[in-house]
Amino acid sequence: MEKIAITGLGLISPSGIEKRQFWSNIKAGRSTVEKIERFDASLYPSRIAGHVKELEAYSSVSSRLLKKIDLFSHMALVASELCLTDAKINLSDEDLKRVGIFMGNALGGWLYAETELRDMYIEGREGVSPFMASAWFPAAPQGQISIYYGIKGFSKTIVADRASSLMAIAYAARTIIRGKCDFILAGGMEAPVTPYALLCCVTSGMLTHNNENPHGAYRPFDKNRDGFAIAEGAGVLTLEPHHRVNKRGAHVYANIIGYGTSTDAVNRIDPAQDGHQLARAIKMALDDAGLSPGDIDYICADGAGTVAGDITETKAIKEVFNNHAKKVPVSAPKSIFGNMLGASGALDVITTVLAMEHDMVPPTINYQTPDPECDLDYCPNKAQVKEIKNAMIINRGRGGINCALIVQKN
Repeated sequence: MEKIAITGLGLISPSGIEKRQFWSNIKAGRSTVEKIERFDASLYPSRIAGHVKELEAYSSVSSRLLKKIDLFSHMALVASELCLTDAKINLSDEDLKRVGIFMGNALGGWLYAETELRDMYIEGREGVSPFMASAWFPAAPQGQISIYYGIKGFSKTIVADRASSLMAIAYAARTIIRGKCDFILAGGMEAPVTPYALLCCVTSGMLTHNNENPHGAYRPFDKNRDGFAIAEGAGVLTLEPHHRVNKRGAHVYANIIGYGTSTDAVNRIDPAQDGHQLARAIKMALDDAGLSPGDIDYICADGAGTVAGDITETKAIKEVFNNHAKKVPVSAPKSIFGNMLGASGALDVITTVLAMEHDMVPPTINYQTPDPECDLDYCPNKAQVKEIKNAMIINRGRGGINCALIVQKN
C-alpha cells in the first residue's frame, strides 16, 4: 500500500477529550469504567460502562442542532472539529468536492431513538420528532459532518460491528490512493450507554458481569476474564497523501502502510476456534505493507476479554509471528476506558499513534492471573518504554469479521 499520512487526531473518550489528558490516563492505566447512572440499569446483568464527561466544554454545536441529533453525531462533530484544528486544515481553502468522510459504528443513535419511540407510544404520532428518522441511523454522523462543513466528496459509512471504524480508516486510505479525494476525515463513533443498546450488547453474551468492581472488570487475556465493559466515544483522523502533506508542510503522526481483512464464515457471533482467518488477515496486512513479522514492534489487540476472543486472537498472532510472537508486546489499552464497539478501531489507531510519539507501549490493565492458553507479553498493568517504528492494530466483529491495519512512524 502507498503510504497515507495521519496528520490530525480528534478524540472523545471516557479517559479524556484533549489528547494530552487522554495519553496521561492511558499511560498510567487509570480505569474510567464506572457504574451506569444515566438510567436505571439495576436489572441488567452488566451495568457498568465508560462514560464521556465534559463534551459540552469542547463543543461549538448549537442548541438548535443538538435537538435534532443523537449523542453519537454530537461526538462525531466535536471530534471532527478537534481533528481539523489539530491538522491545521482550513476548509475555506479546500475544494470541498474533493474532501471525503469515512465513518464507522455498530449500533446507531439509540439514545435519541428510544426517547422518541417512547413518546410515540404515549402520545401517538404527534409526539415523535420529525428528526427521529434522520437522527438514529448509522450514517447520520457522516451526514451531519457533511452538512456542518459543506463537505461534498466521496464518502461512506461502514457498519461491521467492532471492526467498523478500523475498516472505515483502511477504506479511506485506499480511496485516497485511488485519487478520489484530496483528504479524508476517517474514524468512528458509538453511544451504546442506553437501555436498548445495552440490552442488545447483553444478549450477545460478551459483556462482563463484574459489576461490583467496575475499575477491575474488563480484563483481557486474564484467566478470570468474563467479557468487556462497553464505552461511548468517538475518534476521527485526517488522512492525506504525501504530496499534499509536503506541499503544506504538515506534521505527520504516522503513516498507514498495510491492511488486511477476512471473514471466518463459521458462526453468527463467535469467532472460529482455530483463529486461521484472523491469521490470514494479519498476513495480508504484512504483505500489503511489505513487512515481515519481525518488523512489528507493537500489536494493539482487539482484546475482547472473552475466552473465545482472547484465545483465538493469541492463536492467530502465534500462527503468523512464530518465534517472534513472545518478543513483541501485545496490549489492549481499551481495558482502561471500555470497549467502544464500532468506534474501537479509531481509538486504537489514535492510542497507537500516541504510543509511537511517546516511545511507550500502553498497558493492558487488570491482568492478574495468567492463562496458559494466552501466553504472550500483554504488557500487564504497567506501560513499557519502547521505540515503536511499526505497529499493528487488530479489530474483530461478531460473525467472524477480522481486520488488521499497520501504521509506521514517520
